[in-house]
Amino acid sequence: MLVITPARRATNGLVPLIVAGCLWGTGGLTGTLLARESGLSALGVAAGRLGAGGLLLVTFLVLTRQPVPRGRAAWTRIVVVGLLAAEFQTCYFAAVAHTTVSLATLLTIGAAPVLVLLAEAVTGRRRLTAGAVGTAALALAGLGLLVGVPADGLDLGRMLTGTGFALLAAAGFATMTLVGARPVEGLDELASTGLGFTLGAVALAPLAVAGGLSFTATPASLGLLLLLGLGPTALGYAAYFRGLRTTAAGTAALMALLEPLVGTALAVLILGERLGLAGGAGAVVLIVALAVESRFSARR
Repeated sequence: MLVITPARRATNGLVPLIVAGCLWGTGGLTGTLLARESGLSALGVAAGRLGAGGLLLVTFLVLTRQPVPRGRAAWTRIVVVGLLAAEFQTCYFAAVAHTTVSLATLLTIGAAPVLVLLAEAVTGRRRLTAGAVGTAALALAGLGLLVGVPADGLDLGRMLTGTGFALLAAAGFATMTLVGARPVEGLDELASTGLGFTLGAVALAPLAVAGGLSFTATPASLGLLLLLGLGPTALGYAAYFRGLRTTAAGTAALMALLEPLVGTALAVLILGERLGLAGGAGAVVLIVALAVESRFSARR
């Protein structure tokens, strides 16, 4: 008889988290190409991403005749996931609008695992050891070197406003991670992601329209929208919530740092962008930190 040990469950949980991080890393490139091809604004891309990803999963659930979630707990989770997804996307793009992509990414993705680790420590779900703090610090140092801080001067007021939006986005993602770590009976990751993200797209739609929603429908733009909805959104978030079943929320949030790592690699390989010495060193440091966290997670 096959015995599944805690270490085996932790390792199995890391696999979908790694898949999620790699899929998210393709989102920046796909979203950029979609905006160029279709004329969508950043907020329009976010709304389209949630809508396409959510509807693809809902279609799959209908075609495979999956049972409809029942009960207040299940639908409360769906609503919470949808609203948090909409809040995260809105605040992140607001941070980009007030600062830069690099600074917004650094603050949002960097603050999220810190918030999760602190929440776990406060609630007693995880002991904040020197190893956990050191690994997180190493990962954030690697992220800082990889993404970099904009050299151009920023207006203090806009920078403070953008920082606030970035921290709100980080809080939204951290909360979604902590919520997803607690399973709800009768609700799997496909249903919660599909129905929740469809709801999130509906919540984002008025903001996208108010910001001047326009979409040039071409075979390329439609294909990019489907690709963005399928890979980085539907499959990426479903894999992330699946990994949260057996992996600590703090570990999952750190594995999300694979997103900028993969995104940078794709920008270098496909868009021809150059990665400086600091960026290369940051990539190495970030990979080492995630490898260390994976090893610690398997031991825990």
